Amino acid sequence: MDTSNGITPSSLAPDTAPGAGKGPIETDAVIVGAGPVGLFQVFELGLLEIKAHVIDSLSNVGGQCVELYPDKPIYDIPAVPICTGQELTDNLLKQIEPFEPTFHLGQEVTVVERREDGRFNVETSAGTRFITKTIFIAAGVGSFQPRTIKVDGIEKFENSQLFYRVKDPSQFHGKNLVICGGGDSALDWALNLVGKAESVVLLHRRDGFRAAPASVAKMKELCDNYEMQFLVGQVTGFEEADNKLSEVKVTGADGVTRRLPLDHLLVFFGLSPKLGPIAEWGLDIERKQLKVDTEKFETNVP
Repeated sequence: MDTSNGITPSSLAPDTAPGAGKGPIETDAVIVGAGPVGLFQVFELGLLEIKAHVIDSLSNVGGQCVELYPDKPIYDIPAVPICTGQELTDNLLKQIEPFEPTFHLGQEVTVVERREDGRFNVETSAGTRFITKTIFIAAGVGSFQPRTIKVDGIEKFENSQLFYRVKDPSQFHGKNLVICGGGDSALDWALNLVGKAESVVLLHRRDGFRAAPASVAKMKELCDNYEMQFLVGQVTGFEEADNKLSEVKVTGADGVTRRLPLDHLLVFFGLSPKLGPIAEWGLDIERKQLKVDTEKFETNVP
């Protein structure tokens, strides 16, 4: 995985575990979560000469910062007046590079069991197994899952014509796009793809937006110049031809349903945190959060 500052750690790739599918990996520390807190934990452990294995459900490091606002400025990092989510992640990767962590991406921790010798058995959804002395949970509010569009049957087009994130913008060049959402991601990608796509229609359930005011103003200017369209409404159905998504049915605020031809449907309804398997590890949970002793930040399981 190439990061913007040229750092390409050899261990930064999905399923890089040397023991994946074989015997368990024995280690001193497993970190659950590869967001900023998990990455900095690698540094703190490294200072103590403890090598860490890092597990994350996402296919890339950076957690919420990279998923939600990779290009947006962040102002609340100590001693860093301004940086983007991606820059913060890149700098953390550079900082921990000397400690050579191993990343296990695109997999969730599904099993945590205390062993008789005091260590823990850990297993992931990809079958990677560990025996570890310590577990550091840096999972925030849990793993992030995209909020999906609620239209029966449309999920069969996922990753072919229906997308919840953009990995390769060039695949949308020259295409007819419908982009759903009213937040920064929806507006940013609509603005980014105007002039590159054949057509761009932004669809939101109301006329108000949660995006940066400058982005909203730019979008409205492009609509006034007939370079893109904005419609108030929701996708309520679809049509297909030759097993491909050919058009979506959009029900407007006036209750009228219209047909909208398209090549690709991009949906940006945000990400929903999900505590996931952590809830089944036998740890005390209070209000969907792990309960800890704030002196040591240790759970009820030592």
